[in-house]
Amino acid sequence: MAKDFYSAVEARRSFYGISKETVVSDQKIQEVIEHAVKYTPSSFNSQSARLILLLGAQHDKLWDITKEALRKIVPAENFGATEAKIDSFKSGYGTVLFFEDNAVIDALQKQFALYANNFPVWSQQSNGMHQFVIWTALEVEGFGASLQHYNELIEEEVKKEWNVPASWKLIAQMPFGKPTFQPDAKQFQPLEERIKIFK
Repeated sequence: MAKDFYSAVEARRSFYGISKETVVSDQKIQEVIEHAVKYTPSSFNSQSARLILLLGAQHDKLWDITKEALRKIVPAENFGATEAKIDSFKSGYGTVLFFEDNAVIDALQKQFALYANNFPVWSQQSNGMHQFVIWTALEVEGFGASLQHYNELIEEEVKKEWNVPASWKLIAQMPFGKPTFQPDAKQFQPLEERIKIFK
């Protein structure tokens, strides 16, 4: 790994300026995804996270689908800014789609009825960890990424296009590519207002 853990966490940012220029091999990207899915924790070791990696024309197709879905609901006079935003994601190298498999969650709810209300919450927490691990790992490899949530708008078309099982629930989309510019400096609230320590 090119960076230590703390440096990688610090460097992970939302990059909206990304390009299709290659940074590492597709095989290396696949390894990043596979490592994260294998080792990121989940409640009861449920392993309910599901991911799809879209590269090349498949990545472009996702953002074309998203643009057309938005075209149906955004007024024409306001669509220019929306189109530019979606094109900025499409200009990247690839996209990771994050899902949760509701079949796994439903089975756990039946098996451990005492915790039934918690399993959907815990699955979202685990999915967030998957997102963070992959986001940070992509940064380590030299990519910039951001996290998007066009879920309800595109889920039906995504499932149809990539033959996604009905039980998979779309959670987020992560477009990534070679950064074309650095984000502004991050602003931080005082840590003493966010952390309490008792000894």
